[in-house]
Amino acid sequence: MKKFIAVLLIVFIISACSKNPTITATPTSGLPTPGVTTVAVPDVAAAVGQFLSLWNTGDYAGMYDMLAQTSKDAISQDDFVKLYTDTAGALSLKQIDSGIVSTLVKPQSATVGYQVNFISNLYGDISRTMEMNLVIENNSWKVQWHEGLILPELTGGNHLASSIQAPARGDINDRNGNTLATETQAVALGIIPNQVSWQYEPVLVDTLSGALDLPKNIIRDKYKDGGDNYVPLGEITQAGYDKHATTFDSYGGLVKNPYTSRYYYNGGVAPQVLGYLSLIQAEEVDKYTRLGYSRDAEVGRAGIELWGEKYLAGQPAADLYVVKPDGTYDTRLANVDPKAPDTITLTIDKDFQSLVQKALYGFTGAIVVMEVDTGRIVAMASSPDFDPNVMQQQNYNFQYAYNDVVNSQNAPLWNRALQSSYPLGSVFKLVTAAAALESGLYTPETTYECTSQYTELAGFVGDDWTFTRGLPPSGKLTLLEGLMRSCNPWFYHLGYDLYQSKGPTYLADMARGFGLGSATGIDVLQEDAGSINNPTTDGAAVQMGIGQGDMLVTPIQVADFIAAIANGGTLYKPQVIEKITSINGDVIRSFTPEIRNTLPVSQATIAALQEGMRMVVQDKRGTAHATFAGMETPIYGKTGTATTSLEDPNSWFAGYTDANNPDKPDVAIVVIAENAGDGSKYAAPIFKRVVQDYFLGAPANLYPWEYDYYLTVTPTQKGETTQAP
Repeated sequence: MKKFIAVLLIVFIISACSKNPTITATPTSGLPTPGVTTVAVPDVAAAVGQFLSLWNTGDYAGMYDMLAQTSKDAISQDDFVKLYTDTAGALSLKQIDSGIVSTLVKPQSATVGYQVNFISNLYGDISRTMEMNLVIENNSWKVQWHEGLILPELTGGNHLASSIQAPARGDINDRNGNTLATETQAVALGIIPNQVSWQYEPVLVDTLSGALDLPKNIIRDKYKDGGDNYVPLGEITQAGYDKHATTFDSYGGLVKNPYTSRYYYNGGVAPQVLGYLSLIQAEEVDKYTRLGYSRDAEVGRAGIELWGEKYLAGQPAADLYVVKPDGTYDTRLANVDPKAPDTITLTIDKDFQSLVQKALYGFTGAIVVMEVDTGRIVAMASSPDFDPNVMQQQNYNFQYAYNDVVNSQNAPLWNRALQSSYPLGSVFKLVTAAAALESGLYTPETTYECTSQYTELAGFVGDDWTFTRGLPPSGKLTLLEGLMRSCNPWFYHLGYDLYQSKGPTYLADMARGFGLGSATGIDVLQEDAGSINNPTTDGAAVQMGIGQGDMLVTPIQVADFIAAIANGGTLYKPQVIEKITSINGDVIRSFTPEIRNTLPVSQATIAALQEGMRMVVQDKRGTAHATFAGMETPIYGKTGTATTSLEDPNSWFAGYTDANNPDKPDVAIVVIAENAGDGSKYAAPIFKRVVQDYFLGAPANLYPWEYDYYLTVTPTQKGETTQAP
């Protein structure tokens, strides 16, 4: 009997071993049950890792989904998300690094130890080791959550708060060290017209003109229909106001409101380049508080103010506190000392820039002035411009002028020198001439009969400008004389012939080689790339020859290739920042001329283009000769009149100086006046004034449409109706 029982026992053991059972946890026991297949215990480390990963990416809603039901009953998703968001903001949280240090798993619950390293943009690293309890719900690990899982110090309903004191924002200076933007005490000036004693109005306006650096007629235009309403005039530093206080304080109707804020001199020197500030918006609070800003801070919104934010803002003095539910401060977790902001120095010349802006008064358009041998921008104007001071809410004039700026149909915030693209018109003939000379089919001496109309292409008749003005045709012209006379039939012919002889991409490739249709790489400012498309038909090729069709270029691109023609073929990356310096004057970052390409032409072709541009100005038959006659400064240029969808064409003039003045580097200048008319009539005189402003420091001649500087003649000479600029 004993032997029989022993045999049965052996058989039972062998049989049990052969079944190879699954070992899992069950709802009632943590011990494996032989022969029973149950649900596997989820990986608790994976669950905790997912929770921490969601935390690092800021997916707080995803974290909330991983909470146990009892925890969800204790806090709503909105409050949960807000707590994590506010904590990240108070910490100025950049990211978290985390890791699991221990796990203890039971059938229905687990305890996981983990470490979190909070990497702060302000406070450096803050590390904590904590424990998380989890339970299984619906076969998944769920977190039994409380505030201490963020930081132990938050247990019991505490929260974090930062006390931030930002330093005064860094200055923006011009190339000579003159301040363009700074933090200072200022005075907002306005006027209630009906309260002005008109007997003394001329003296008041004269004083305002000098103080605000505005022509008297522009000041009068601001308030002429104001009546009993307050009309903002501009801003002045407190020190500047004090110089005129006796006059200002003695006249009724003038309203003065002091304030302290970011201040832009002269009502905004190159405002589209400098940009402006504004308060952090509600939807941006999380972004900026995590970067170390207080909720009520102002930040750069455009231009250099935006690009240079990290230099100009400096680092605030900050303290991080634990705050009890009753609002009292418990402990200070961290603090940081302030770091002074840096100063950004531009390549722009303040006084010259102001004159260039005035040269565009009344026009919509842009001017770019660039050193031909470096690519450094001396001036960049876009009209209409705006006063960046009125973007500051501390400024009393903000409430009266801000909406007019941001809602204006004329888009004064838009930098037309960089962000607007236009057909180039006859200035493009320089590119067409270069392509013709490089093709081997033409030489500078090749001639063509410049008739009143181009009729070589069946079904197309192209007028010359002489035809539209009722003038006789130019007759037989060499290629360079064709540039000089801006003969449309010559360049219609070239566009067609190059398309047929050299292929559909030949002229477009040359344009792209001149830097057109692609960004210049100015980087620190936003720019449009424009577009140069390959012509696909004979008609498109003909239009491209004279700079029309679907091409679009920016003034900065044109200035760049004009400078390259002047310097022998080097395309520079336009440079608008000279250097960035610390409060001690140490150079943190310097910018130097950077070559981005060379023109895809020979030196002989460049010399021919230079000669053609000189003829435009110097030869009595040149389209710009009358404008520049008598000027001592040698000018090389090209007129352009680009047809648009509107009645009046865009007016272009592009060229460069060749003065060889040791104190004034030669510059390339590009002018566009939108829908103003002929390039020779409007853009060329503006170009001339810019040259005078550059070399003489002031204009020397009135525009044909002025009876005094910045005062327009209406109607004009000879009874003609000239568009009032």
